[in-house]
Amino acid sequence: MENNYLSYKGRPLVRCGNEMYYGSMSDKYIIFIKELATRKVNDVDVGSRFEIQLLYTDPDIKGRGKIVKSIERASFSDTLEIAEAWLVRANAQK
Repeated sequence: MENNYLSYKGRPLVRCGNEMYYGSMSDKYIIFIKELATRKVNDVDVGSRFEIQLLYTDPDIKGRGKIVKSIERASFSDTLEIAEAWLVRANAQK
């Protein structure tokens, strides 16, 4: 079955409204990105502040216990680079 998800550096990037998930649920960790603020650029809303969270994918871990670390950034490109670095490091750990 073919998936129609966007991807970044070979990992799925799924968006629903102002929230995005980056990574695979089959890995130990995934990234959650929330668009916190927008600004107008040529009559188009563009994200101007993002929250990034590294989360456990373990379904037995509930609530805030899933959050490994969290940070805010103003640039979406910085957000994706941090997300990629966190996933690579976290999922490489045994």
